[in-house]
Amino acid sequence: MHEVAVVVMDSVVPFDFAVGVDAFNWTGRYRVRLCGPKRTVKSELFELKVPHGLESLSEVDTILLPGHAPGLVIPKRVIEALRQAAARGVRIASICSGAFVFAATGLLDGLRVTTHWLAAAELQARHPAIRVDPDVLYVDNGQFLTSAGAAAGLDLCLHMIRRDHGSAVAADAARLAVMPLEREGGQAQFIVTPPVAPQGAELEPVLRWMEANAADDLTLQDVASRAGMSTRTLNRRFREQTGTTPLQWLHRARVRQAQHLLETTNQPVELIASKVGFGSATAFRDRFKRIAGTSPQSYRAAFRGCHN
Repeated sequence: MHEVAVVVMDSVVPFDFAVGVDAFNWTGRYRVRLCGPKRTVKSELFELKVPHGLESLSEVDTILLPGHAPGLVIPKRVIEALRQAAARGVRIASICSGAFVFAATGLLDGLRVTTHWLAAAELQARHPAIRVDPDVLYVDNGQFLTSAGAAAGLDLCLHMIRRDHGSAVAADAARLAVMPLEREGGQAQFIVTPPVAPQGAELEPVLRWMEANAADDLTLQDVASRAGMSTRTLNRRFREQTGTTPLQWLHRARVRQAQHLLETTNQPVELIASKVGFGSATAFRDRFKRIAGTSPQSYRAAFRGCHN
């Protein structure tokens, strides 16, 4: 079973470490342990018992670094334990201001990273050898990953779950979190997660219908008729409830279905393009790369192994 260590120290941000613990536990495919330099750590509102010491970092597959309050003095033995784990190939990911702990190791030098937008300038000033991008939800550099603040930590955890076990397992974890898997933003990530309708939203029934019929040649009028609205009202409600337009949402639904086929079948890209509703393979490739940040062929090469 995949072992995950969450490193906690004094002033740990409760939400950050809880996101990591819960997200991985929901799948039933990970064993999560809390580790740290001290067996009891103090946060603003509570004390937390830490069952495992830093020696556990040598036994795990993934290390998660949650955020801590500004001004945390990072023990040298924590930095050294993380460097040793990285040298063994352990995957390391930070949430929010956990990027400060991560950057202190020197492992992020030369890499593009992110953190909470409020802390981005300070992180860049402290560590000029890294490139801080404050506009993305997370950055995946392969072995090393970083996320922005708060809920972006869950985006990152779902991304890692999907990388490890495929889209179906990640989607189940997202449903347990009652979280939409696709969020608008300035990111250009390697994957795009499924466009799930907001639960209980007025548009939920029509969004489900659009997802089920995404391969059809749907027009804006078709969607408006299904929703029982004018096209103008439909556009306004879409913006309010999904943060995007009906056409953009439909494109993303089609790309999501294409991702599933790329992950789970050997069907040619041209056939997949037709099956999910794109008029040509060229249009499909252009849209896929714009949304997913990579080509269909590269996506398949990266994620097909999840289902072998």
